[in-house]
Amino acid sequence: MLPDAIFTAFRLQAGACRLFGSPLYAELLEAAVADLRADGPVARLVEGFEGDPLRGFLPLRVLGAVHERVLAGQAPELARFYPTRNGRPEWPAVWEAFCEVVREQREALLPRLASFPQTNEVRRCAGLLGGFLQIARETGLPLRLREIGASAGLNLAWDRYHYALAAHRWGDPRSPVRIEAEWHGPSAAFEERPVIESRAGCDLAPVRVEDAAEARRLEAYIWADQPERLAQLRAAIALAREDPPRVARESAATWLERELREPARRVVTVVFHSSVWGYLGAEEQARVRELLEAAGSRARADAPFAWLWHEDETGYGRITLRLRLWPGGKSLALAEGHPHGRLVRWGEPPPGSPTDSA
Repeated sequence: MLPDAIFTAFRLQAGACRLFGSPLYAELLEAAVADLRADGPVARLVEGFEGDPLRGFLPLRVLGAVHERVLAGQAPELARFYPTRNGRPEWPAVWEAFCEVVREQREALLPRLASFPQTNEVRRCAGLLGGFLQIARETGLPLRLREIGASAGLNLAWDRYHYALAAHRWGDPRSPVRIEAEWHGPSAAFEERPVIESRAGCDLAPVRVEDAAEARRLEAYIWADQPERLAQLRAAIALAREDPPRVARESAATWLERELREPARRVVTVVFHSSVWGYLGAEEQARVRELLEAAGSRARADAPFAWLWHEDETGYGRITLRLRLWPGGKSLALAEGHPHGRLVRWGEPPPGSPTDSA
């Protein structure tokens, strides 16, 4: 008998997919719950899973592994029903084709279940943009960008994209990457044009965009009935290949310890992350917070330090954008948003955050 936590993970993820615009994945996961009870192909695929299926996002690992086979041309029958391959979902044919892939390609799918989903949602830059512009306005200095959990590093290139945020426009209109999102509330500091001094990131399993197979793995975690997200990701990958980002294969704490050892003068060092905090264990979170607080305590007027946070603080898909800025450690609640960046509510989210001093 499978652990109850696996059933819970699939049910909750089905609800999240439905809430965030993926009826195909919601229906597949709801059918998978029945399959788990019946000891079907999905049950046999996940029966040996080790770890927490909730914190480990087991359902997304399954969906991503199958989608990767579709994108690689290894599941043509299922591709007929996946919009990311110009297909059209039909029920129950899509579920039958899905089960066939899980049954027949189990050995090819299993390795993907051993690693966290790897995502790099470029549209999250809609909210992050407001934070970066706020930092530039408050400090008047070039930005030294440092991202933890950077994946392929695509969000490190946020200044190379064009933004259409309600009536607001920012960035090069000739950019092949166009970020569109709903924007509610007052405008951010859209008149700012920050200078980027340098950009770098870290990730436990960084994606090299130059490698087609690794890029496909990143594409696989896009939900299969949201082809517009896939098109945007591919545009960002193509742009990144012209100047690949520097992303170290390292844990957040180890990397930050080195990167933040000394204050950098005449720039503002900005450590940021989006939808990463929940992947860190409690010890890693505590160590990262300690390192950031220590870097803040060393900040000076000519070497300020910023921590920009774009995370789901509630576990219910409600993203909060927060900023702490040193010297002084001022904490600003900037915005709320959508986990895939579809909207930004610029204003004042509820008080209290893991970015606040412990």
